[in-house]
Amino acid sequence: MKQVAIESKKGTMLVDEVPDPALRSGGVIVRNNFSLISAGTERSSVQKRQEGMLAKAKANPELVKGVFQQMKQQGVLATYKKVMTRMGAFGAMGYSSAGTVLAVANDIEDFIPGDQVACAGGGYASHAELIFVPKNLCAKIPVGVAMEDAAYTTVGAIALQGVRQAAPTLGETIVVIGLGLVGQLTVQILKAAGCRVIGLDIDKHAAALAKSLGADAAFSRASASIVKDVLSFTHGYGADAVIITAATKSSDPVQLAGELCRDKGRVVLVGDVGLTLPRAPYYMKELDFRLSRSYGPGRYDHSYEEKGFDYPIGYVRWTEKRNMEEFLRLLQQKKVDVQKLTTHTFPIDDAVKAYQLISGKPRERYLGVLIEYPQQVKREVVKKVVLVPSEAKTGALSIGFIGAGNFAQASLLPPLAGKNVTLKGVCTGSGLNAKNAARQFGFEFATTDPKEIYASDAIDAVFIATRHNLHAPMCAQAIKHNKHVFVEKPLALNDADLDAVVKAYNASLKHASLRFLVGFNRRFSPTVRKAKEFFANTSEPMMVTYRVNAGFLPKNHWTQDPVEGGGRIIGEVCHFIDTIQFLTGGLPVRVFAQSLSLKGSRTQSDNVAITLQLSNGSAGVIAYLANGDTAVSKEYIEMYAGGKTAVLDNFKRLEMYEGGTRKVHDSSVIEKGHKTEVEEFVEAIHTGHDLVSFESLVTTTRATFRILESLETGVPVEV
Repeated sequence: MKQVAIESKKGTMLVDEVPDPALRSGGVIVRNNFSLISAGTERSSVQKRQEGMLAKAKANPELVKGVFQQMKQQGVLATYKKVMTRMGAFGAMGYSSAGTVLAVANDIEDFIPGDQVACAGGGYASHAELIFVPKNLCAKIPVGVAMEDAAYTTVGAIALQGVRQAAPTLGETIVVIGLGLVGQLTVQILKAAGCRVIGLDIDKHAAALAKSLGADAAFSRASASIVKDVLSFTHGYGADAVIITAATKSSDPVQLAGELCRDKGRVVLVGDVGLTLPRAPYYMKELDFRLSRSYGPGRYDHSYEEKGFDYPIGYVRWTEKRNMEEFLRLLQQKKVDVQKLTTHTFPIDDAVKAYQLISGKPRERYLGVLIEYPQQVKREVVKKVVLVPSEAKTGALSIGFIGAGNFAQASLLPPLAGKNVTLKGVCTGSGLNAKNAARQFGFEFATTDPKEIYASDAIDAVFIATRHNLHAPMCAQAIKHNKHVFVEKPLALNDADLDAVVKAYNASLKHASLRFLVGFNRRFSPTVRKAKEFFANTSEPMMVTYRVNAGFLPKNHWTQDPVEGGGRIIGEVCHFIDTIQFLTGGLPVRVFAQSLSLKGSRTQSDNVAITLQLSNGSAGVIAYLANGDTAVSKEYIEMYAGGKTAVLDNFKRLEMYEGGTRKVHDSSVIEKGHKTEVEEFVEAIHTGHDLVSFESLVTTTRATFRILESLETGVPVEV
């Protein structure tokens, strides 16, 4: 399918051929008829990408700080490669469209194929022929509303939410500052609500358009008599409320709003402007300053937008979806006219011209710019796009990737460069992301269908780096298709899924010798291996204490979701259990855990003390903490056995004590073993030797489940 994409580094625009999006639970596949370019937002996005590196750095000081922190930890070259990978990627554009539902997930009851819908959301309602959209970001288009009009719905919902924040009542006078797309819609919605409306803009043509759309008065910002004119219109009182829909770095709109408001009036900020509020008018009039958050309640809430959980109407009357539905109703009843706003329509093939237009080349007046898509009666589903066929290397291992997010691109794919491998195919849920990875790392094809990877006879080994809930099912499928498997941690989120992997693996032993590895990378760290060598001649059990200063992670982060991410015990503590296994040579047989959090609250187990009893008499203690200071190193391990002690501080400094003397091994960077584990996995397939026993990988995973059980019951639990 065709999709509009923008390169992060230079802001280059193109219409790309990418695989069709994958249908996932909780949503629908929609064939777009029209999508709307939000000129202000998207022009700004293009301009920021076209700025030089210095300008980008000045605009994003926190990102620069993060880059320098990575340089200190991982070295200049590794950090540079990561940054360049991110900068070279292409991103999706657009967030407001309308089209026809083609397919629905099994858990969707709200829609059926053939429904006409308006769609919202960055990364979802993109400028593309086909899109995947979660159900709460879709609204059915009522009878009588044209597709091209419905494409305005997301921007209309933004305007509607701004009006709701202003809380207008019948007969009030509202000033709208900024008469672009959102401002023109705001004017019309206010008129539909029975308000008197004054429009202000620096462009006299925009003011004239607002007047033609129902504004009672419209003035140019260049006029020196604006305050006087508004006071005259309101019989000397001032406006009841001011809604700012402008976009400028200047604070002039918020300063002007303070002058225009009546005593105890309201100022609502919808647009993106400077926020230097003058104290005098806001204080003396006791003005109420409010911010309007995008489409409405639910925006930026992972549970609402992606998981499909709605807010009860008795508590949240107007969610973002209900705002979308109401805007569509206003279109149906002719209370809002968007046809007067549409100045240009471009076919998808000419989308780059649309962006040239909004960037000022050519210099031509525009407001509402639509992209139109061809409507084929029958269309072949395209889940796979071949780039340049790779040259097969003699004796090379053919590799497929499922999941290619930031972690995979930073830590798993670079170590494969130059190795005796052929990168065959890469799969992600987004066709654009799949093609990005294929383009940047040299895969032969990009796909959105995992079957193209694990069912392909041309692929020998599969890397799985998806979200956690998909790891176990995809491992089982890959094993059944006789693929070697490297899966990122965790291996599974529950006993049932883990048992399915074990069953598939055991069945494979009858006819194949597959290499299987979970991404417990710390055992491959040079400093961890050096510590193990230090205790190599020690025969007695070992005591290991492992302190992890993990840091705070918001409860709404996907990894904290017990269904999708599994929480931090399953998702992260597995690393430290495996490292203790590696150092001691024993398997965990019993666990006991206590938490600072409320008993039985799975998502609150971020501060935990865990005791491990191992099969060879060794013991381990893990202090996993999210309440510490970030200035303290993240991981700190102490090891004791046979009169020896070793202390490893964050994989950089290893101190080894024996016979009253100390040896120190320092590393210039933090090396956690990602590169080595990938290289040795490939080597193990070529040579046929084992890396980590399958029993060890399964036991580590099983131990995390028992830790959660111990937290809930308060007693030790057998693994």
